[in-house]
Amino acid sequence: MIFNAFERMVAMRYLRARRQEGFISVIAGFSLLGIALGVATLIIVMAVMNGFRAELLGRVLGLNGHLNVYSSRGGPLPDFDILAGKLRNTPGVVNVTPTVEGQALVSVHGVASGAVIRGVRAEDFKVRPTLANNVIRGSVDEFGQDRVAIGVRMAQRLGLSVGDQITLIAPQGNVTAFGTVPRMRSYPIGAIFDVGMFEYDNSFIFLPLEEAQAFFRTGDAVTSLEVFVSDPMQIASARAAVQSAVAGEGRVVDWQQSNASFFTALQVERNVMFLILSLIIMVAAFNIISSLIMLVKDKGRDIAILRTMGATRGMIMRIFFLSGASVGVTGTLLGLALGVSFALNIESIRQVIQGLTGTNLFNAEIYFLSHLPAKIDWSEVIQVTLMALGLSFAATIYPSWRAARLDPVEALRYE
Repeated sequence: MIFNAFERMVAMRYLRARRQEGFISVIAGFSLLGIALGVATLIIVMAVMNGFRAELLGRVLGLNGHLNVYSSRGGPLPDFDILAGKLRNTPGVVNVTPTVEGQALVSVHGVASGAVIRGVRAEDFKVRPTLANNVIRGSVDEFGQDRVAIGVRMAQRLGLSVGDQITLIAPQGNVTAFGTVPRMRSYPIGAIFDVGMFEYDNSFIFLPLEEAQAFFRTGDAVTSLEVFVSDPMQIASARAAVQSAVAGEGRVVDWQQSNASFFTALQVERNVMFLILSLIIMVAAFNIISSLIMLVKDKGRDIAILRTMGATRGMIMRIFFLSGASVGVTGTLLGLALGVSFALNIESIRQVIQGLTGTNLFNAEIYFLSHLPAKIDWSEVIQVTLMALGLSFAATIYPSWRAARLDPVEALRYE
């Protein structure tokens, strides 16, 4: 073994300071606590950031196509069924959904608000898991003909339930001799969905494709084709295949282009948080240096006696290295256990704290999601652990070297 029994015994004895050396022990304790909190905080924050990205990505890609094909000339896309058939035969493409999308005004009991209207075929609505698996009232079979599906937040806000009528006011009205008259159409609600993302649950309404075409006056055309591929993370190759299949008939936009600023901001924030929280571990490592330097100064006589008894400089260096490293390793392992346990149970902990304080710690209107997500990336956990251990070991090198270089004669001169 690298450390023999004598070195381990002396190192552990130095960590249990006597009464007159209590201040050094307090500093070592704070160093251990600082490293533990730094590691735990870094693991928890990284897990939450990963959870946010995964949840938002899942919601966005579940409700929107991985690629969207628009008309290259602008406006609606005619003969879309022919183009959709070509795209379905493209390698990597799993589904193509013709879509009519636009904005309208929703009027219920005199209360009006804006909404995003998306028209899809009933069979396409039923095979989209993010929607079909999250219908909480009504049924996916009720969507179709003239029945619509709305989000649970919109239903709560407007006091609606399955079977109620919802009135949509089109942005383009009917031009008459007396001026422009608003075009209004009422639809019964067939399904209410809860996808867990506030923006979609609060402002999206799904109409049958034919109804949306009539409402927005697109005729037999659609505004876009939503293309779903087998692996959205490899979107570059899928985009090239779809672009080749379109061959000038349309313009292709992938999900990374549509949400570039959003996911770039998340990545930048994640990197900055990692850098800032790493400073906590670095400060705790400096505490190890200060406590070890004080320990070396206090144990000068002990070092001199050990040297005169035959201890080598290497033994002295290993003794103090082991003392400092023990604080770092213990703090890192404690922080690892605390951080992983907290991250795995973060939603339950949030619910308990909310119940005790009576406050909403995670408002869906602000954070987009209805629950606090956390996803542990074990490669990041290993990276954080190795970084903490590396800083802890590095912090012990200089004080240990100073202890090994101590001259026994100088240390005992005034004893």
